[in-house]
Order: sequence, then structure tokens, then C-alpha cells
Amino acid sequence: MQSIRYSTSLISISRRIAAPSYRALASARYISSISQATPHLPSLTRAATQHTHTPTSKAIQAPYSTMSSVAQKITDWVQPNDKSGEFKRQQSSFRNFVSREAGAEFPAERGRYHLYISYACPWATRTVIARKLKGLEDIISYSSVHWHMGEKGWRFATKEDTDAEGEEVIADPVPGHESYTHLRQLYFQNDPDYTGRFTVPVLYDKIQQKIVNNESSEILRMLETEFDDLVEPKYRAVDLYPEPLRKEIDATHEWQYDQINNGVYKSGFATTQEAYERNVTTLFAALDRVEEHLATKPGPYWFGDKITEVDVRLYPTIIRFDPVYVQHFKCNIRDIRSGYPATHKWMRNLYWNVAAFRETTNFLHIKNHYTKSHKQINQFAITPVGPVPDVLRLEEEVAAVAAARK
Repeated sequence: MQSIRYSTSLISISRRIAAPSYRALASARYISSISQATPHLPSLTRAATQHTHTPTSKAIQAPYSTMSSVAQKITDWVQPNDKSGEFKRQQSSFRNFVSREAGAEFPAERGRYHLYISYACPWATRTVIARKLKGLEDIISYSSVHWHMGEKGWRFATKEDTDAEGEEVIADPVPGHESYTHLRQLYFQNDPDYTGRFTVPVLYDKIQQKIVNNESSEILRMLETEFDDLVEPKYRAVDLYPEPLRKEIDATHEWQYDQINNGVYKSGFATTQEAYERNVTTLFAALDRVEEHLATKPGPYWFGDKITEVDVRLYPTIIRFDPVYVQHFKCNIRDIRSGYPATHKWMRNLYWNVAAFRETTNFLHIKNHYTKSHKQINQFAITPVGPVPDVLRLEEEVAAVAAARK
């Protein structure tokens, strides 16, 4: 199939040449292809602790750039005086751990913790996927903020909001927070001098009234292991970070975080042509690498017949790619549904066959958040209608891909 041949050739070539050469090659070949075919807690290594927001290395990173003062605009994803044009993520600030060890500061207990998420945010989505996969619905409560992010950051939904349908899209449900209108109030409750961004996810201790952690990769690990004594045996058996695969999982996280999960943001928020082209070509070289793996390895998941962290962390980016990143972040060298058939199949299998993925994917929040919150990208807040449908059925393909299979 032509799209696969093109993708594979880019992988091998991009390993040997610098980004500028790859960029020229990508443009030429893509145009040609169109014309022709239309503790006991598992240790968190550098690679493992990549998230929405943080680095201890570039792998531990947060979804937004560092703010030296809350007076700076939250919507300045690249600071106006930064001539590099590069989007840089901030470190996550709250890094405590829930533990099942006796005497832990934050013990694993039923009903003690609340998870704040946004259905729009890919980093937060990975944690709520894990919550379902591990059967923690009756152990850890959760709620989603409204999809809109304004100058004060994420806000909680109100009774008057009729444009943000979704499970648990509600006002802050934690007792004592009845007056909270924005997530920022939760941050200031914990640290009145806080100067960073007000990010999701947030794991909150309702008893101590403290933020435990706001780093998605670490919350993910806690959900995977620390509540196992409280869940049914079938959920205890769900192992997203199996011992025999840990080195491979960590190595995969390392490049996927930097080049794909964060790569879409580095492309979309770039404020210079050079920064944009450098990051978008790196992104598509990494997507080629994903395609090669999924096209040549047994499936249906990244590591065969078992869902792992790699599936949980990659899916939120891929499911958002066609509806948002292609147009809004200018990640348009190819789309997933017509340019990456193996990746498209992997994504659709997770969406249609694994409830934890489908039930935590809310396209209304995804599309509205990006297009109506990023005024520097989309001044008039117009949300594109397409693609239609948001995700194709398992048995469906776009016409060009279906024709190429014949």
C-alpha cells in the first residue's frame, strides 16, 4: 500500500539525515503521494515520568510553559520575549505519593481521594482511563472541569452551562469547596504563593485537604499499583507496567513523550517558522516509527495482547490528532485515518472495544477546548465541523486506504 511504503521509507531515511533534509523530503514525497493516490511502587525512571507537565529531565514535563508570575498571561504558551519560538513545559509542582505501605503520609484508602481532570486534556485523560481499567470507580471519585480555559485557567462547570455535556462535568464536589469557581483556587489553597500554571490532572486528599500530585505519569503509576488491596481480583490482575516489559515501556515513553505527546504542542504553539518546522517534522518521523511498529508486530495492542502504559499514554494524543491537531496545531503532513492505517486500526480498536478508552473520550470537550481557548491560534473561536465522523467504525476505512488494500 502506498501510504505504508511512504511512511516506512521516511523512517529509514529520517534515521540517517538531519531534520532540514527530512523536511524537504517529506514535502516532496507527500505531494507526490497525493498526486498519485489521493517503595514497592514501581520506580519512575526518566522515561516513565513524562506527563502533562514536568521535567526532572526533558521526559518529566508538564503541559504548559513555566510562569515566573501569575501576572503573566496563562494563554501565553510561549513567552512574548522568547525569541526561540519554542514551547517549553513547566515542572509539576506537587509530587507526593499515595502508598499502601503502613504509616504512609497518603495511605491508599477507599473514598479518600478525588481526581480532577479535563476531558479535553490528553494528560488528564490517561489517568481517568487507568481509573477505569483498574476498577477504581468506587474508590477514587473524579470530576471534570469545563472545557474552556480563560485568563484564570480551568473553571468548574455551573448549572447554567449547557455546552459541556459529559459524565461528572460539575462544580467542585469536594466538601468545603462550594465557593470554588476555578481550579486555581485549589492550588492557592495548598500554596498561597503558587506561581505556576493550574494544570490537570490533580489528585487531591479530601481528608488532609492537600494536593497529593499533579504529575500525570506519577498519578498513573499510583492508580496502577497502590490501590490493589482494595479492588477485585480481576482488576488486581490488570498490570499496565509488567516487570518483563518495563525497560521497553520506559524506552518507548522516552521518545513518544518528547516527539509525539509533547510534539503536537511544540508544533502548535511554536511562534517561529523554524521552531514549527523543526518540531512538526520530528513529530511525523515519530509517527512513522509508531506505524512501522504497529504494522509489523503482533497486536492488537502495542505489546501484543495486553494493554500497557504505552497504549494508555499514546492513545489520548492519537485520538485527538485528526479532530484537532491536524488543523489547529498545523500537524498536517498527514492525518491518521488516511496516512497511518496500522495506527488508525490500533486506535479504533481501543476506542470501540475497550470501554475505558471510549467512555473517557469526549470529542465535544476536545474540539471546543482547543479551538475556543487558544485565541492566539484561533482568534474568532470557530470550531471546525469535521472530520466526520470523529472516529470511524472498525470496519470502515477512508476511500483511499480501502482502495489501496484491494
